[in-house]
Order: sequence, then structure tokens, then C-alpha cells
Amino acid sequence: MTDERPVLVATEADDLTADMVINELNRRGVPVTRFNPADIGAALTVSAQFGSCPAPVAGQLRTPSRTVDLAQVRSVYWRRPVWPAFGHLGPDDARFAAAQTRYGLGGTLYALDGPLWVNHPLHNAAADYKPAQLAIAQRLGLTVPPTLVTNDPHEARAFVGSHDQVIFKTLRWTPYQRDGVPVTGWADPVTATEINESVAVVPHLFQAVVDKAADLRVLVVGREVFAVRIESEMLDWRKDYSALSYRVVDLPGRVEKALLAYLEHFGLVSGSFDLAVDKAGDLWWLELNPNGQWGWLEESTDLPMSAAFADLLTQGVAP
Repeated sequence: MTDERPVLVATEADDLTADMVINELNRRGVPVTRFNPADIGAALTVSAQFGSCPAPVAGQLRTPSRTVDLAQVRSVYWRRPVWPAFGHLGPDDARFAAAQTRYGLGGTLYALDGPLWVNHPLHNAAADYKPAQLAIAQRLGLTVPPTLVTNDPHEARAFVGSHDQVIFKTLRWTPYQRDGVPVTGWADPVTATEINESVAVVPHLFQAVVDKAADLRVLVVGREVFAVRIESEMLDWRKDYSALSYRVVDLPGRVEKALLAYLEHFGLVSGSFDLAVDKAGDLWWLELNPNGQWGWLEESTDLPMSAAFADLLTQGVAP
């Protein structure tokens, strides 16, 4: 019997990675409804009832082309959704409207206990704190570079001075402009003389540089693990994708086991891990992006990543 339960895909309008998964689901004949929270209003409607029906949650989510019975949702791919900012409203009204949307639409979706989430946004948020990532990685036996999180300039200078090379990394990416020009927070070298009293304003993350030979991007989808070695001469390979080359590799068994345990710790079913390979071939933990990019890696390596996501979303249950 054909399973007509739909898969929900929450993402922004232009998301080529989501397109790859949706195309794979369409090829398999799996019903898909794509939506973006920013479209709330005429292009997105939600109605839900609680307490007046046998099911804990009953209702519908409607887009211009689809109507979804919330009780029948098979799985939710929470990819790159954008919440509305209501820029046409005044500041107070905009804050109010944004909060009602996040807690109304978001709260209704979070209340669904039937579908598989890839990943649940509340679990994504819990896993997105770099200090927690570092501690859990070390607890699971992964090798973590010496790292300092501080807003004490004296401690920062001492840490930087005690290592051959140190980088500064943002604790959380946020949209940022300088003189009207968007600025990206790369992993950049820092010296002790560059640290001034402005460090005291907010916590900063400083990390000893791994003497690396290459980087690894590891995508885990359910229990499937895709590891790609990224060859580059750059400290931060994201600065120039055209200068990169790729090679599919196998992870040591203990590292693969630790990464799966890491996702399980945070209640995630997928994640993109960044590791560094040093000159001796040993692996060093860098970070996890619970919802990281991977589409360009499938195109470069032919690894069946989108098929793995389609498998997981079609099954609708965690492995």
C-alpha cells in the first residue's frame, strides 16, 4: 500500500541543497510540501486545535499549492528556514509579530510527536554552542585543540603567547556589516599584540592551530557516514572553494563511533562535522554544524548524500 503521508521541508526560497533532496523524494513518488516561515500570511497558513479532538494536535498547514494534515506528517526536514522580520511594521509591532509567529507556527510544529525531525530545531540549537561542543567531543575521546573562551585580555594574551600559532573564531555566526559591506567571520590568525581591552566586552574563542595536512568534512545521515578529505593550503578552506580538491576516505572506527555517539548525545539524526588531519595523520576535532552544507560535496564526489537524506525522510523513523 502506498504511503501518502507527506514530508515537510522547511527552508528558504533559494536552497540548492534542499532542492537535491526534494528532487530525490519526487523521483521516488514521496509527497513533499516545501514552506518557509517567512511566508506567513497569504502564502502560508497554519491552523491547529488542541484539547477538542482525540489527537493531541489536529490541524493543517497550507501553502498556495499544498494542504497538509498535521497529524499525517511523515517527517520534517528542517533545513534553512527563515523567520519573518516584519520590516513593514514599527519596531514594537515587528517584535510582537515575530514572537507570535515563532511560538505559534514553531510551537505547533514542535508539538507534533509523530514525524521524524532532521533535525529538530530545539536540538539543533542545543548543539550549536561551541564550548559545549568542545567539552562533549573530548568526553567522547576525540582530540580537541587547546582552546580558550574568555573576555579577559590578560588571559587571552597569555594563551596566545604560549602557543606557536593561534586563531580567533566567532562563537556564533551572525549577519555582520562593516561600512555597509557584509563581513564573514573566518578563522583568522591572531597575535598577542593585537589583543586589546576591547576583548573585555564579550567572550572570544581562541584556539591553537593544528599543524594540519588537510581537512575532513564528515556528513552523518542516520547511520550513514560520508567522509571527504579536503586538500587546501589555506588555514580556513572556506575562503576559496575553487582552490580545493576532494577525496573520499574512511574514518577510523573509533572516530566514526564517537561521531555517532555525539549526535545521539544531542538527539540529532544528522550533522556535518569538521575535523583536521595533522602531518602524522591524526584527527583533531574542530566543530559540528548541525545543519551544515554538503551539496557541493555530492557534486564533487558522487557520494549518494541526497539519497541518504531521502531514505531517512521516507522511512520517517530514526535509525
